[in-house]
Amino acid sequence: MKNFVLIILVVLLSVSCKKELVKEPKKLIEKGKMVDIMYDLAILEAMRYQNPLSLDSVDANPKKFILKKYKVDSLQFAQSNIYYAADYNTYKDMFDEVSKRIAVQQRATDSIVKIEEKKAAKANKNKKPNESPAPKLNEVKKSSSINLDSIRRAMHTNR
Repeated sequence: MKNFVLIILVVLLSVSCKKELVKEPKKLIEKGKMVDIMYDLAILEAMRYQNPLSLDSVDANPKKFILKKYKVDSLQFAQSNIYYAADYNTYKDMFDEVSKRIAVQQRATDSIVKIEEKKAAKANKNKKPNESPAPKLNEVKKSSSINLDSIRRAMHTNR
């Protein structure tokens, strides 16, 4: 009985002595909303990595847009991010949720692409032989290329 009480006492002391590394911010973003924001930011980073020019054409800052979408300011997001990151298990669970969402979205996108490819292949089989095939993307790019030398020459003669 003494050993049991001693074990309970040690466990209670160890649990009660747990020190919080980061204090909870006043405006803590709830966990579900934080996962949504992290998901959108992950998609944004993927877009920036895959096609950096697609985001350069936008005058507004896309990260600010996402924070505005969830009615969160950047300081609130940063403080909440630090708070959740202080607890490794919670933060890992949040990233696992984001990864699951991305995987589901990837599977859905892949299935849509496969369906579109099958439709295109079926359309090509049903096409009459005397019809000219649709131009490929590379052919369109080659035919619509601009000769920069002629533009420079025209600008030089107009001066």
